[in-house]
Amino acid sequence: MGFVAGVNDMKKSVRKVLSIAGSDSGGGAGIQADLKTFSALGVYGTTVVTAVTAQNTREVAAIHNIPVSIIEAQLHAVLSDIGADAIKIGMLSNAETIETVGRVLKQYEVKSVVLDPVMVSATGAPLLEETAVDALKKHLIPAASVLTPNKAEAEILVQKRMTTRDEAIQAAKEIRGLGCESVLLKTAFEENARVFDLYFDGQTFREISHPRLGIVGHGAGCTLSSAIAAFLAAGESKESAVEKSVAFVQKALKSAYRVGSTHYVLGHFQAEPKD
Repeated sequence: MGFVAGVNDMKKSVRKVLSIAGSDSGGGAGIQADLKTFSALGVYGTTVVTAVTAQNTREVAAIHNIPVSIIEAQLHAVLSDIGADAIKIGMLSNAETIETVGRVLKQYEVKSVVLDPVMVSATGAPLLEETAVDALKKHLIPAASVLTPNKAEAEILVQKRMTTRDEAIQAAKEIRGLGCESVLLKTAFEENARVFDLYFDGQTFREISHPRLGIVGHGAGCTLSSAIAAFLAAGESKESAVEKSVAFVQKALKSAYRVGSTHYVLGHFQAEPKD
């Protein structure tokens, strides 16, 4: 009886995070990166696979979108039984998938949603159909606790280029105006060999700087958004979750290594927090 009680207590206390994203056959990005991040940060990870990619450290060779009916079935299967303390959303290729995910999440009244508006892979392959951007703005961005666009994605969302700190600040304001609770604009601008990420929650701007490491980390954006979701699930505030996640990714990049011929993969478990 004591053992059973212990198991039940564990079930109540474990924090659960759902990744809704594509599969990377190379293991560096997508749900594979998300699950590594969840494990490193001590939360239980579940997945809804939205696409299967034929991918390595050089390129995305092919993409197969999962039928929307199967995506919806996965969502209901996970959320109706296991639930989620937070959700990370990554690759959603088309408007129909975006609309379906938005509708189901609204049904389950999920509180903490981290949306990584994945549009282009690190190798330059398009991952979001052009016609899906409006659907993203309508159905998912307003549901996001934290939105994590990189510079290129931010420029698509606001439909203008940004090259200066002031332009990045303005872009963050405009993106926040799309309805998300907060935005983390990744690599918003650079000064003196340092990269600045820009966080804005509608009231306060926070600049988070780190040195440019000179490598392309395959799956860095996926890892960052899934880390934010993990920290939110653990009870951190949005600003604290963002700050801790940026630090986690920096550690993972410093311990990155090569498994293929081109981009590095992150050292998720070398970056595991010790406190």
